[in-house]
Amino acid sequence: MKLPPLPRCLASVFANLASSFWVLAAVSTSTSASAQAPAGTTDRPNFIIIYTDDQGIGDLGCYGAADMKTPHLDRLAARGVRFTDWHSNATVCSPSRASLLTGKYPQNAGIPSILYSKPGFDVAGLRAGETTLPGELRKLGYRTAAVGKWHLGSSPHSRPRAQGFDEWFGFYSGWIDYYSHRFYTLGGQAVFHDLWRNDEEVSAEPEYQTELLGREAREFVARQPKDRPFFLYLAFGAPHYPMMAPQKYLDRFPVTMDRDRRMHCAMVAALDDEVGLLVAQLQKLGLDERTVIFFQSDNGATAEDRSDHRGRPYRGGSNRPYRGYKGSLWEGGHRMPALMCWPGKIPGGQVVAELGMAMDIFPTFLRWAGGAVPAGLDGADVAGMVQRREKTPHQAVYWDYEGRAAVREGAWKLQVGLCEALGETVRPETWLSHLHDDPAETKNYASAHPEVAAALQAKLAAWQRTWRPEPKPTKP
Repeated sequence: MKLPPLPRCLASVFANLASSFWVLAAVSTSTSASAQAPAGTTDRPNFIIIYTDDQGIGDLGCYGAADMKTPHLDRLAARGVRFTDWHSNATVCSPSRASLLTGKYPQNAGIPSILYSKPGFDVAGLRAGETTLPGELRKLGYRTAAVGKWHLGSSPHSRPRAQGFDEWFGFYSGWIDYYSHRFYTLGGQAVFHDLWRNDEEVSAEPEYQTELLGREAREFVARQPKDRPFFLYLAFGAPHYPMMAPQKYLDRFPVTMDRDRRMHCAMVAALDDEVGLLVAQLQKLGLDERTVIFFQSDNGATAEDRSDHRGRPYRGGSNRPYRGYKGSLWEGGHRMPALMCWPGKIPGGQVVAELGMAMDIFPTFLRWAGGAVPAGLDGADVAGMVQRREKTPHQAVYWDYEGRAAVREGAWKLQVGLCEALGETVRPETWLSHLHDDPAETKNYASAHPEVAAALQAKLAAWQRTWRPEPKPTKP
């Protein structure tokens, strides 16, 4: 039975204070921030981050996918910026999301690996008192909401409302069934329901997850007061496993397509429709030119056999023309489709080839909001890249994930430990790529340029010594 919407009044918050000290702290902070909203908040832009899951750079029409229909995302690209050298800070979900919301490398955010999904909802993730983008924006008078996949911890201190969000609707786990809203694996773990509004479990079965999240996002925008800016983090679960889509989306693609590719396209088409509805609502409310929209996937398309309808290595998603899949440090694992749109403030029709990282969104948005960037961030302000065609602010960037690591400086990229996809054995090899001459990383330049390889190896080792604090790996 579908439950009615829960009231959002203060009484409902106090009814659930017993759940944890940290929820109480989050509500108290929200009330204080609301009471002390600074003057001039109406002059500050709204921010919307749209984050997708396991969507490769070859899974959008504006990146050249001839079989994929994404007219609304393509329209965002035409009205703003399409990045061609934008990267996730990790090649799997939890650490990539941690970097986006904290502006730090995953190791410095305390989430270097994928987090468990557990029915006890007691998984430690983001640390208590962590500096987050929603928390900093809330100090500036912003209303903040998270909708969709969290996967940054389900212990009370790690939950969205303890990490800077006023409102939360979504799921804590790495994925849920698109209709029953339950988490399950292929064996060995209990099936459990995982759909929440703030701290109350809710039932919305059998609504299709992507449409449900899109509607919740629009409802948040619709009830925002005109004199307050807002920040919305909309994290779709699609097109992550389990691969499911209503027939109306499948019907947009010919039955002659590869079965898995057709389902993948249908799932992306559904989230693209929701993006279109959200943008249309902003235009109807007169908020279009006051709102910055940023879109990115969390990591590259996966090759996991659980996504394939016959249990083979999955090829429904596309990272073309890049090598590798989710979980690898080849470009296909972390070079992302990414778009940014702010009509009137960011010139439209741009293709930006400068290097950017997900952790850069925190300082960029915070400065556009008029705030001071806190100490300890690893990300850099990329406003100059998108508004004034400046060069990247990064000299070198880094990745590290469970036995494999990489450093990028200019066109050179060094990998230590190789694999093609998540779940594969890591080979103890070193590979030097030159991304301008060989973007598909087919040639190893290490023997031809040993001095470059040695210098990058030293940089990588020096960066690993700077981690704050020393990471404690978790298991998927």
